[in-house]
This record gives sequence, C-alpha cells and structure tokens, in this order.
Amino acid sequence: MSLAALLQQWRSLPEIVAWETLPARQADTVSFPSDLHLSLIKSLQAAGIQRLYRHQAEAWELLRQGKHIVLTTGTASGKSLAYTLPVLDTLLKDPQATALYLAPTKALGRDQQAHILPLLPKQQGDTIAAYDGDTPSSRRAQVRKKARWLFTNPDMLHLGILPRHTGWERFFAHLHFVVLDEVHIYRGVFGSHVANVLRRLKRIARFYGSRPRFALTSATIGNPEELATSLIEAPVSCLSEDASERGEQTFIVCNPPLIDPELGLRAGILSTAERLVDDLLAHHLQTLVFARSRRSVELLLRRLRQQHPEMRAALRAYRSGYLPEKRREIEQALRQGSARLVSATNALELGVDIGGMDAVVMAGYPGSVASTRQQAGRAGRGLSPSLAVLITAATPFEQYLARHPEYLLQRTPEHALVNPNNPLILYHHIRCAAYELPFQPEEGFGSLPPAEVKAYLDVLEAEGVLRRGYWATA
Repeated sequence: MSLAALLQQWRSLPEIVAWETLPARQADTVSFPSDLHLSLIKSLQAAGIQRLYRHQAEAWELLRQGKHIVLTTGTASGKSLAYTLPVLDTLLKDPQATALYLAPTKALGRDQQAHILPLLPKQQGDTIAAYDGDTPSSRRAQVRKKARWLFTNPDMLHLGILPRHTGWERFFAHLHFVVLDEVHIYRGVFGSHVANVLRRLKRIARFYGSRPRFALTSATIGNPEELATSLIEAPVSCLSEDASERGEQTFIVCNPPLIDPELGLRAGILSTAERLVDDLLAHHLQTLVFARSRRSVELLLRRLRQQHPEMRAALRAYRSGYLPEKRREIEQALRQGSARLVSATNALELGVDIGGMDAVVMAGYPGSVASTRQQAGRAGRGLSPSLAVLITAATPFEQYLARHPEYLLQRTPEHALVNPNNPLILYHHIRCAAYELPFQPEEGFGSLPPAEVKAYLDVLEAEGVLRRGYWATA
C-alpha cells in the first residue's frame, strides 16, 4: 500500500473537482558559520544536522549584523533553527545576555522550548524557562532570577511582566533578542494590541539600556515585510526564499456529491471526510484531519473509532481545552508514528512540531488562502510525496471554490493589517505605559509623536487616572 496506489484509486472519483501536483524541491545547503559556538555544532551534528539551509545561514548573518528579520519560508522549513542559533550562540558567548520568545499560544511556546533545550549543555538547561499561565507560582521567582531565554506570550507580557518590570531588571538590562513566532496571527484588533505591547516592551528595554534585535516568523501571507515593520516599527529584512527540501505534493479539491439535486443538498463534509479517511487508513498513511469546531473534531473521532475499533488507540483528537499534558502526549504520538490519525481544530495549524504527515484532510475551507496553505503544509516528510485534500461545504462561497480552484492555487495570500494608533486601543496602552514608567517631557510612544502622546496624557490626567507629571495613581 502506498500514496501512489491511493491516488490511482481516487482518479476515478467523480467528486474530485481539482487535482494539482506541486513538484519536489531539493535542498540548498551551506556549511555552518565559522564563528558558530563549538558546542552548538556538536549538538547539531548529534541531532543529524550536518549543514544549514541557505535561508538559515542568511538569517544568522543578518541578525549578527544587528538587523531585524522576518522569515516567511514554508512549513517545516527550519524557521525555528534560523533564529535559535544566533540566540543560543549569543547566550553561550555572553554570560549576561538574555532573550525573549513570544508565541500566540502556550502550546507553541512550550514546544519550541522543548526543542531548544537539547542544543544547550545540560548545566545551562535551567536558563531556558517558560513563564505563562501554566507556570506554577512556586517556580516564578526562580524563573525571574535565573531565566536567560524566556518563553511566554503577549498576554503574559502585557499582564504579568511589563507592569512588574522592576523584578525583571537583570533580564531587561541585557536583552539582546526578541523572537515573535507565527506573526500572521497578529493582525486586526489583536495585532494592533500586540504592536502596542511591543512599544511598551521597547520602552522598558531602553529604560534599562538595551536595544534588542527582533526575529519574526510567519506563515505565508501577502505582506510579511509590511506586517513585521508595523509590529516592531523598524525596518526589517524579509527572507522568503525557501531552501529546504520538499517532496512532491498532490493537492486535491473534493466537492461532496449531490444527494438532492432539486434542493442543491450535498453530502456532509464530515461524512465525506470519513470515507476519504477510510481509504487513507487502509493504505497506512498517517493523516491529520482539520475540522472547523471542537464539536466536529470529537464527532469525527467518535465515528472513526466506531468504524475502526481495532485502531481505537491510534485514532486521536486534538483541540484547545485539553490539559497541557494530554496535548503534549498527542504531539509526541504523532512524531513517533503511534497516532495514525488525529482529528484537530486549527490549534495544530501553528508551528507545533508533530513531524511530517503523509496526508492532510481539511473538512471545510479554513477561511483564508493563507490558512489553507498553512494546513496543507503540515503534510510532507522530507522528500517523500504527500497529499492535501480540501473538502468543500455546500455554502455558496465554497461551491465557488469548487468551481474555481485557481482561487486557492494561484491567488496571492491575504494581507495582514494592523493599526496600532487606533484611538480606543492606544488610549489603554498609553495608560498601561504610564503605570510602568512615567512619561518624560517630549517623549513619544513608538511612532506616535510627543504632541499626540501629550494629548492622551492630558485626557488621562483630566479623568483622574494620572497625577501631574504623568505618574500613575495606585
């Protein structure tokens, strides 16, 4: 049984309305940088990495030159290693240097932390620490005292770190790097809030005498450089040429058959997904199924377990709401191959390491071209061939996609936009910033000029929130 045999079998299915083959790509590699710390070279070689992809080496050079970067190469292209090497190299060579990692989810941050730890000497393992909602209160003081690479998220930075920056003086005084992972999530209102949190972060870092370099990563979006520049308000170098290897991928659009032509009713996307998954399991292909809601995820899992009781332990579900221990156990089962199929929400769309799947099935359009490509990119293991299937629902827009698949395959991904200077958002962040540090005369706030900052401060003073001199009240 193989993917080729399955594709031959599916060629005759009438519900397959689009069939695209994306060619394989060979890796473009270079030697390790000559000044890379020796212990990192040994750790990489022990992990089976003998050379770097070209985009990883370019990221090294740019960050070492003091520039900010945004990486937009494909899924599983080694973006994490591209920023990890410069950060760890600095931490190993400068015993006081610190770094900050921000992820949109705790799961992603913990996953990245787990993959970085093996690269460090064991005696330095406690310098890499997470500080989020899952960090026990009894451990937080130790993290503040010892952490040199801190893994957290924008919410914890906003609520738990910046307002208490005096307890992090050592950390902020020697901050060399800030990593923002999966920045395509930071768009719209959420992204505008995050941009203001970053303004406050840079303000506090300057107060303690540091000016960190930023390394941002993103899935495929239409304007990565513009988004990155808007978030950090500084010029960035965009690295989008993917030098990693990639096997041939077949992308299929499946439009469920009509069951009532007069009413235009079609078979459901979950029942169609079940039929396709039956074939994938019969051909021993490890599969990830993306469903659009928690209920759909659990319903699909229950149906599949009823149909395949002998495989019950190998069929799993993954969604937000699970305890962290359970999520990590499922991620490990995927990497090891003991989980043959996982039904998941878009919680697995982000860069959590689950290895390379043989196939991805999307039960319904994910909502954007960028998300479709991100989910499809979860399939692929080295140079092995892979499969991505989109099942379209009966809604007018998804039926349009079924008739015009070029919208997905040829269209430029959507742009991600933010507006940090939105008055309603800015008002609250200036209030937070004044609590953290008093504003000085003629001080701006990010790109906001001093005159406009003063206008907001005058309003806050008139409302009794601030005292004259812009000190925050208790």
